[in-house]
Amino acid sequence: MRERFVEISTADGVMDAFVTHPEENGPFPAVVIYMDIWGLREELYDIARRVGTVGYYCLVPDFYYRSGKRIHFEFRNEQNQTISINRLDGEKLREIQARPELTNKMVTNDTGAILKFLDGAEFVRRGGKGAIGFCMGGRYVMAAAGTYSEHFIASASLHGTTLISDRNDSPHHLAAKLRGEFYCGFAEHDSHAPLAMVQEMENILQPCQVKYHFTVHPATEHGYSLPDRDVHDGQATAQDWEHIFAMFHRQLSPYCR
Repeated sequence: MRERFVEISTADGVMDAFVTHPEENGPFPAVVIYMDIWGLREELYDIARRVGTVGYYCLVPDFYYRSGKRIHFEFRNEQNQTISINRLDGEKLREIQARPELTNKMVTNDTGAILKFLDGAEFVRRGGKGAIGFCMGGRYVMAAAGTYSEHFIASASLHGTTLISDRNDSPHHLAAKLRGEFYCGFAEHDSHAPLAMVQEMENILQPCQVKYHFTVHPATEHGYSLPDRDVHDGQATAQDWEHIFAMFHRQLSPYCR
């Protein structure tokens, strides 16, 4: 595997991104990983390596770049696991609540710059792209896939937050523009994505052109799919990856020319 950091020029500055892909049999379909609230860190790089090793050019952008270089937040418990947001309180919770501003519009604008970078990047195969987002990144994936539907044809949102809201920029307004496939993994117990919202999302997406599939994982909490998290659920995560890689194979076919 090859890996490195690259710089992507945007309308607001220069954004770092972690890149990994196989050494042989390129070029490869591109997959963009949309970070969660905690920012860029080794945990996300390991997820990118998992995706890259099976035949993809995987890129993890630093969307907090407007406020500094590779900002990330991390709080650990006695078992050295990172603590999920629902288990934080006091000063630690206030710190994460004061994170750099990031809106759906900012991320979709940045995604345009990412796509421009990928168009000229070595080792990237032209054509459809994939996307995976965690937590708030799950929301950004849906917004990006709806905005750039000619590019993103295999997208996944894992415990995505606020996929449906009263805001004008709520990503569910783009549902009719989604193409290819869209997969969502949800936790059974998640105040950021309650089961009523899961049902509403199904109602919105089922009539749309995109092929929509979702899984609600029993006895899981928000953040279950992150391997370093205190609420990590290995079985649920493995099930999500099975669905995601099958979707990527159908839509992106890494070793087909």
